[in-house]
Amino acid sequence: MPDSMSEQLRQDMECEGLLECFHGLKQLDRDVFQALVTDDEPLTVDEIADAVDRERSTAYRAVQRLLQAGFIQKEQINYDQGGYYHVYNPTDPSNIADDMQRLLNDWYAKMGQLITEFEEKYEQRDATPQSVD
Repeated sequence: MPDSMSEQLRQDMECEGLLECFHGLKQLDRDVFQALVTDDEPLTVDEIADAVDRERSTAYRAVQRLLQAGFIQKEQINYDQGGYYHVYNPTDPSNIADDMQRLLNDWYAKMGQLITEFEEKYEQRDATPQSVD
């Protein structure tokens, strides 16, 4: 494998790892997201199911996880004679990246707080005078 291809593969794996790491997304969720990103038009759940070769109900659950994570958006399309259906689009990557950055910043702040609490708790133990028998 040429260096440029292996580098691209490594970068793709790292990007997909972000989706899993930050949001606990499954391989199917990543496949659904990829299907939406690579298609020029918004897709229905049926079209998504066909694209990832899964049952409609399985694809629908993946779509719901992606919606909840903010990776995709739902749009309602109304029929002229009444009724409607939904299509799904990927969210702008810069918005997703901003959300991941916020999550990372929140995690970093929380870890800093926990480290400080740990240090304070165990420094007090070390500062306690030892009794001499």
